[in-house]
Amino acid sequence: MAQEHDVVTGRPDAVREAIEQGRTSLGIELGSTRIKAVLIGPDHAPIASGGHDWENQLADGHWTYSLDAVWAGLQDCFAALAADVERQYGVRPATFGAIGVSAMMHGYLVFDGEELLVPFRTWRDTTTAAAATELTELFGYNIPLRWSVAHHYQAMLDDEPHVSRTTFLTTLAGYVHWRLTGRRVLGVGDASGMFPVDPATGRYDAGMLAKFDDLVAPRMPGGRLAEVLPEILPAGADAGALTPEGAALLDPSGTLRPGVPLCPPEGDAGTGMVATNAVEPRTGNISAGTSIFAMVVLEGALTRHHPELDLVTTPSGDLVAMVHCNNGASELGAWAEVFRELSAAVGGPSDADTVFEALFRAALKGEPDGGGLLAYNHLAGEPIAGLSEGRPTIVRTPDSRLTLANLMRTQIYGVFATLSLGMRVLADEGVAIDTMFGHGGLFRTTGVAQRMLAAAIGAPVGVGQAAGEGGAWGMAVLGAYRRSGAGRGLGDYLAAEVFAEAAVDIARPDADDVAGFADYLERYTAGLAAERAAVDALRPRSTSQENAG
Repeated sequence: MAQEHDVVTGRPDAVREAIEQGRTSLGIELGSTRIKAVLIGPDHAPIASGGHDWENQLADGHWTYSLDAVWAGLQDCFAALAADVERQYGVRPATFGAIGVSAMMHGYLVFDGEELLVPFRTWRDTTTAAAATELTELFGYNIPLRWSVAHHYQAMLDDEPHVSRTTFLTTLAGYVHWRLTGRRVLGVGDASGMFPVDPATGRYDAGMLAKFDDLVAPRMPGGRLAEVLPEILPAGADAGALTPEGAALLDPSGTLRPGVPLCPPEGDAGTGMVATNAVEPRTGNISAGTSIFAMVVLEGALTRHHPELDLVTTPSGDLVAMVHCNNGASELGAWAEVFRELSAAVGGPSDADTVFEALFRAALKGEPDGGGLLAYNHLAGEPIAGLSEGRPTIVRTPDSRLTLANLMRTQIYGVFATLSLGMRVLADEGVAIDTMFGHGGLFRTTGVAQRMLAAAIGAPVGVGQAAGEGGAWGMAVLGAYRRSGAGRGLGDYLAAEVFAEAAVDIARPDADDVAGFADYLERYTAGLAAERAAVDALRPRSTSQENAG
């Protein structure tokens, strides 16, 4: 076991040996705008990475990605990772100690055998309001619009003919894992965003399953939801191995050999918890990407259900309150791209990282309340804000102060504003949080988004060295746990083997920022009336071309 944790980072010969011997772990995460792969060594440090950019489409009223795009993206991402390994260490990876796949949670992928019945419907859909409302009332448990069971029941309400043919319903991570291994399984964290999971059993809640089956009996005589859902597995469980067909799917070059063990597939919420060492009670994390969500591990059940909160689980099955916002950093990224184009046009730096850094540093000089500006980042509907559709907007009064610093501060505030509304509900429930951990590319510029997030949620925010690697690194760690964590709980494994010497930067709420953000949020909440009016008054030029940014 000691050999498994030898430090190899920074020693090319040792890294090459670990790669050749299969003492590495590969994590792949299919995010909303990027598919990313991260390879880690026995010491859990990243040694190579690859990526592939992609976008969702709004087609026939549903946000979707084609399955052809899934596999083209995965193959390109894997090829980029393999090329990075070969460039750095002179060897092309033919095997790994473990592989783990994660993806954006929720959504709707339904099959009859191996036939996809309708195009993939992602978490971004807001077409399931009737189903979500009815199921929430039936269960006495919040069922958000994006949950898989809401999609499934809405299809029944809409009399979609494919429902009666469904033999398998899964998430994107579950689908990819199935094609790689032949196993129809799902990690408990991802499964808890399909249908409520009972933390006491680690299985789908039996009472709610029975209520659902009774509800749909007139439409589905003899049908049982449990028969079409994936089997639930906790972190560390045996989730199968890479088949020859799966190896060819991931690496058409033929270099990758079958037989690599896979850990249970997870959702991006679970990998975020792992990547930030936030799997124990009183800890939590905030993942900022196309969407933004907070996960807080609970010490006990909440007093009642709240429409602003999902109840899901950690990858090991502990109860988590989730505040999920459909809209995260995409609008901020669009503004950064505008300034990058401007910089290039006048002969300045044109690389995205340099421009992003300059804009974020400017935000630190902005007025604490944003100078009277408001930034709404809603590219899609936002249930917490009461928006059925998105209309990204900048609003200001004549006496506001439009400067670059204020504009960028309010753009960052806009990423966190709706999240802050949901976090208030947890505070009202008396949920204690010692530290929240941020991860995702938004936190790569040290001390900016982190500081403003601390003001927005009124709690310390930590960011670790791997924050920019995000969920793909967290998934690789789950793969390592599958391989060498036997006999230890996930929290103990992370504390002892992964984060024991990790450097974490903590930003505590600044009094001026807290007061300024409170003023901003008060104006932001009042200004949502303008956002709702924009939804009614302004229609997208072409909904078939609209995307999530």
